[in-house]
Amino acid sequence: MGTAWKVLPCLAAFMLAACSPGGPGHTHAPAHDTAHAAMSDTLDRPIQVHPVHHSALVLEWNGLTIAVDPHAGAERFAAYPPPDLVLITDIHGDHLDSTTLLAMKLEHARILAPKAVMDLLPARLQAITDPIANGERTELKGVRVEALPMYNLPERPDAYHPKGRGNGYVLTLGNGTVYISGDTQGIPEMRALRGIDIAFICMNLPYTMTVDEAADAVLAFKPRIVYPYHYRGTEGLSDVARFKQLVNAGDPSIEVRLEDWYR
Repeated sequence: MGTAWKVLPCLAAFMLAACSPGGPGHTHAPAHDTAHAAMSDTLDRPIQVHPVHHSALVLEWNGLTIAVDPHAGAERFAAYPPPDLVLITDIHGDHLDSTTLLAMKLEHARILAPKAVMDLLPARLQAITDPIANGERTELKGVRVEALPMYNLPERPDAYHPKGRGNGYVLTLGNGTVYISGDTQGIPEMRALRGIDIAFICMNLPYTMTVDEAADAVLAFKPRIVYPYHYRGTEGLSDVARFKQLVNAGDPSIEVRLEDWYR
């Protein structure tokens, strides 16, 4: 893939769920988690990651705000600065939510999304959207973005996530890298990544991957810090404690951070 932009970041994270007790209309205060001093000392500028809900998160870096997969109500994002950049991974409602996007303050924002997503956006949102396909790179407002494949295995046209439709993303923020998996399995493109500091790894059935598969993929590309997210599916909550146990047994140097994305 050639995605080896070497970097080291500071963090922050946590989120809230559409199925949470507060529900989509419930407003949550922002939360963030700072990285260890040893890691933050290496940063030219700090990165904060705010979990919002399920697959949605907000990154703050160098005065910029980046929203990922905004859904389940614009009020969930009201506590954060209006986004400068919005990333959308796929066409499903827990990633693409035009109602939420139209209610957000996007006056100064650009949206990056795969073509399948752009085709479903209303004209007002299409006007501020740049399509990006698997393997393409771009730079907006000082943020380098590479779109990676995200798909189910074995590859089938009728899969929940066929190859080429949706995007995972690698962001370079100063000297820090963030990988956002989107809905995927432990695909070769993920396992080939190197130099990732912060990774957000999905897991839930039947749509993405099992806990064991997710842990095995993480052990292959060895991010410095990993957050399991997107772990509630039709078969209940994935066992993120087991994910942490498996990763730590395979490589204790990888820090697994468990947050409640469904508060």
